[in-house]
This record gives sequence, C-alpha cells and structure tokens, in this order.
Amino acid sequence: MNIDAKSIQVQLPDGSARTVPAGTTPLSIAADISPRLAAAAVVAQIRPKHATGASATAETESANEASMYKAEDAASERMVDLTTPLEEDVTLRLLTEKDLEALKVVRHSAAHVMATAVLELFPETKLGHGPATDSGFFYDFYRPTPFTPEDLKAIEDRMAVIVARDEKFVREWEPRDEGLARFKAENDFMKMHFIERFTQPGEKISLYRNGAFVDFCRGPHVPSTSRVKAFKVLSIAGAYWLGDEKNPQLQRIYGTAFFSKKDMEEHFARLEEAMRRDHRVLGKQLDLFSIQDIAGPGLIFWHPKGGIIRKLMEDWMREECIRRGYDMVFTPHVMRHELWKISGHAGFYAQNMYTPIELDDADYQLKPMNCPGHILIYKNTPKSYRDLPVRYAELGNVYRYERSGTMHGLLRVRGFTQDDAHIFCTPEQIEDEVSACIDFADAVLKTFGFAEFKVELSTWDPKDKASFVGSEENWSLAIGSLERVLQRKGIPYKTIAGEAAFYGPKIDIKLVDALGRLWQLSTVQFDFNLPARFELEYVGEDGERHQPVMVHRALFGSVERFFGVLIEHYAGAFPLWLAPVQVGLVPISEKHIDYAKKVQQQLQIAGLRIELDDRNEKMNAKIRDLTMQKIPYLLVMGDKEAAANTVSVRTRGKGDQGSMPLEAFVAKAKKLVEEKNTDL
Repeated sequence: MNIDAKSIQVQLPDGSARTVPAGTTPLSIAADISPRLAAAAVVAQIRPKHATGASATAETESANEASMYKAEDAASERMVDLTTPLEEDVTLRLLTEKDLEALKVVRHSAAHVMATAVLELFPETKLGHGPATDSGFFYDFYRPTPFTPEDLKAIEDRMAVIVARDEKFVREWEPRDEGLARFKAENDFMKMHFIERFTQPGEKISLYRNGAFVDFCRGPHVPSTSRVKAFKVLSIAGAYWLGDEKNPQLQRIYGTAFFSKKDMEEHFARLEEAMRRDHRVLGKQLDLFSIQDIAGPGLIFWHPKGGIIRKLMEDWMREECIRRGYDMVFTPHVMRHELWKISGHAGFYAQNMYTPIELDDADYQLKPMNCPGHILIYKNTPKSYRDLPVRYAELGNVYRYERSGTMHGLLRVRGFTQDDAHIFCTPEQIEDEVSACIDFADAVLKTFGFAEFKVELSTWDPKDKASFVGSEENWSLAIGSLERVLQRKGIPYKTIAGEAAFYGPKIDIKLVDALGRLWQLSTVQFDFNLPARFELEYVGEDGERHQPVMVHRALFGSVERFFGVLIEHYAGAFPLWLAPVQVGLVPISEKHIDYAKKVQQQLQIAGLRIELDDRNEKMNAKIRDLTMQKIPYLLVMGDKEAAANTVSVRTRGKGDQGSMPLEAFVAKAKKLVEEKNTDL
C-alpha cells in the first residue's frame, strides 16, 4: 500500500469499516474479503458517507429518456461497476445473484450483448436505446429492412458467441464534441440526439465498450459478457422514433435474461400459467363480460355471471363503508367544464380527459374523477369542527381517455367504476384517518383472498414544480404525515419521488397475486390543494373559520380492474361466496329430476346460487360441462340419494367426496359463504 496516497473509509453492511487508498475498486475490496465473493459479485451499490435521504434505485437506463441519461447524483445511493474507483468515504454493498436489484444490471448488459450481435450481423443498423425492464430488456434499432423471425434466431445464436468470448465491459470517457462528431460521421442520429439532449457542452460523455462494440451509456454493467448466462430473444415490434409517427419507424427487439437457465425456465413456466389465467380468455370462457366493437374499445359489458360477482363486490364495499362511518353519496356523470378548471384537472389532467361537450348554457365534461362532486356536497352546508371528519363514499362511474394501444381487457379501460371516498377532516385528524384507510385496504385484500402486499410512498419532485401545486411547506407537512402513519404501523415502504398526484402525496398499496405479480389497486392520498381551490371551510372550536384537509382513497381502485385481477388470481375458480354458480346439480337420469328440483328448492331457500342440468345427457357429460364452469360444488343424485335424502358431493379440485345428508351440506355451504372463506 502507498502510505502517501489519500485514504478513504469504506463501511460494509455488517458494520465493519476498511481503510483503503482512494481509487480502490469494489472488486478489489471483494477479493480482499473473499475470492469467492469477488467471483460472485455482479455490481456494487455505494453511498457517500455525507449523503442523506431515501435510497435511490439503480442507475440503469429506463425506457424514459430523461431517466436514462440524467446526471449522476453524488449525494445518493447508486449502482456502480465493480471496477469503479472509489474516491471518497462510502458505504459499500456488493450485490450477487442473490440480490434481485442486480438482475436489472444483468438485463441491461444483455441488451448491449444483443446490440453487439445485431451490429455484427447487420452492420448497417443504427442504435437507439436499450434499457432493462421489469421483465427483461429491449433495444430500438433503425434498419430499413425488417428483421425476420430467422434474423431473431441468428441474433440469439450470435449472442451466445459473444457471451462465450467473455468480453470485458469497460467504461470510457470521451469529450462531448468528439463523440458527437463520431456519431455524426456514422449517421447515427439517435445517439446524437441523446448526447445533445442529456449532456452539456464541455462535458465528457460516458461510453461502454465490450470488444469492438461501443455505446453511449451511463451503466452500470456486469464485469463481462460471460456473466449474461441465461437469455432469450423474444419478439419484435414497431416503435416510432421519439414516439412521433412523423419520425422514422424503429424496430424494437425484446428479450429477457436471468441469473440462470433454471430461473429462466421458471419464468417461462410462470408466463404459461399467466396465459392460462388471462382474464380476457377466462372472461369469455366463463361468460363473465365482453367488450363489443360496435360500442367501442375500453367499454365493459357485464354479463349475468360477471354481474353477480360485481354485485357481491359492491354490496360488501358499501356495507363495509357504512360500518366504518362513511356516508354513501351519488354524483352526476357529467358536470360543467368550469368545475374542472377550478379543481385543476383541466390543466394537470387534461390528456386523460375527454373533449368537453358543448351544450346550450356551457361546456360540460364527462367526469374523470369523483372528488369535485364530493367537494360540492361538502360545501353545500356549513360545517363545524364537531361535524368532522366527514366521510363520503361512492361507487361512481368515471371516464378517462386511454389511447387505443394502451387498453387491456378489464385492466385498462375508458369507462370504469371507482370505489371512491373522500374524507374531510382537521389537520389533527389526518393521520388517524389515513391509518384507518390503510386498515380498510388491508381488510379488502384479506377478504378477497390476497395475503401479501407491498407499499410505496409517492412524493413530489421539488425540481419539477410545473407538475405539482402547493408550497414546499405544505408538501413537507403532507409527506411527513404519511411517513409517520406508515412508521407507526410498522409497514415497510419504498419512497418514489415524482410520482405523487398533482395535489398531494399518496400511499399506493400493491397486492401480490397467486403468481407473485404486483398489482397497483389501492391508494390513499393526502390533498391540501383542492380544499384551498374550492375555499372549503369549517368553524373551529375557537369560533374562527379554518380550511379542512382532505383524504382521497380508492381500495378496489376500480371495480373493473379489481375484478380482472380476481379472475387471474383464482384462474376463474372463484371462492364459494363469490362464485356466480355455487352448486351444480346432476341428476343421474330423467327419473331423478324431481328429487334434484327438491334439492334445488332447498338450496335456493338457503340463499345459494344453483344450476340444475336436467338435460337428457349421460351423467359424465353433465359433470364435465359443469366442471368446465369451475363451479365449487357438484351434487350428484340417483336412487340411493333420493331414498335417503342425501347428495353425493364432488368438490372442485378434490373430486368425489362421498355422500352427505342434504341438510348437512346446506349448513356447511352456508357457513362457508357467511365466513367468506377463500379456500374453496
């Protein structure tokens, strides 16, 4: 060690610290700890000792250009290459294949491997950008000749060759003007755009090289191409340059990568299972809902079987709202456009709203939100501090303009029903009300069979004040209130800067379904903006007028989206209390139909939903057809059952359960329904 070199302190996750010369790399520290750790390390996560605030996500490229090439923030936690020299005191975490955060780095490196393969096979191609995604990666290419399926196979084969070459990923720096000149000489208009937009004159630009391939990129990357162990080229799609149809059309090649072939095989098995559970396919098979071309995309028609499930969902929600102290309200579907100007939606949310409707007295607007309507109800009568909190709830239909290519079955639609509620309260009451909303959200998820969820706290970006309203003081108070609630309840959460609603921060609760997928449904939002815009008041204990604060909350999120997730979570096999048909009746022959009708009558008196198959078909055909409907119970009846007043019970997924007295079956089924048991 050179004792004259500047020394820095490196703190490790176990609390220990090492004094090393400035310029030491994370890889050197890993090797000093253990050769096995050095071999296993994928990427490093560092944070300067002086840094404060919430941790940031990895600085891999994203599909959003602005986040792809933003300047590195030396005051935040970030991912860096293992060969990055450390020049100041830092905390250091070495990530291996045990750390999911490292997977995006592997995928970003896989995108570079794919781009390398494309240029080796098709050197006339120009490069766009190649970010990692939650499920893999893609790269945009400009090439006049379309890629073929055979080309994709050749690209994947060449990627294997590049991986075997074990080319090191090396970060290089180049003066901005030199880089622009080089890309201009190569007619690489996309790289020129990225450099001009995301770097400043006089700066050096960051490049990554593997072998002969060089790309403008901020990284980080795995040590070498050999660390991209399991990958697959998936598909190709068109994408206009910068999203503008007047620009050249690019070819976007999608792929995925994993730490191991086993992980990748499991991923594709999950995809197959996800396809089997696709709510659009099951919705048609089980006759739950439809989308009719003649009516328009993104508009849902609820069929009788889907309609009964919707009724059960809504009935439960309304009853639970009333039990928890909410008042049910109803507001119009269309209101004057002026109202949306006051609320701020006409300015901040215009791209998601339909064009105003011109009527005799004014322009009217299909509502995208329920909140202004609830505000008008609050404002209609004077309020005292004794009246607060006021809680209004509504399952209200709203209409939002979704672009044609973004709609997806029930999950993203143009017209939907929001289980919306707005709570008007004093500043002192806000944290208790937010806490109660989180408890309510937990009850929703557990009742409908979701055992796990993750929480995100979305805050504003003070640097992007044009996208938000309100003072820094108000935002600080609002964010602090939500943070205290989550901390008080001991709920782990991740802070997402810049993702708040324009009027305030929010807590997003993402459920985890049967396949481990995250779904954004429930949200609880703090609003100090709308009460000010609408000049809401209450008379305080001091006799003076005060402004209330407001909580927005939606727990299903929307009935349509929640129903779509339910279909996929249960693969259409709904628990007994939600199943559109709870019991199917199978008389063995025509002479047993009279007894089956007697059973049907008793089950219906008990409140159960029944389907009697009295067709002149063989018993096995009836059982097969009813089983295809995923009905929880099938009751088979013949001479023996009719004589003993029993039923032969077949349970979904378990088969024949033997004979049971009819009265006992009725009692069992009623109990399961009343308990809202989700095991059957």
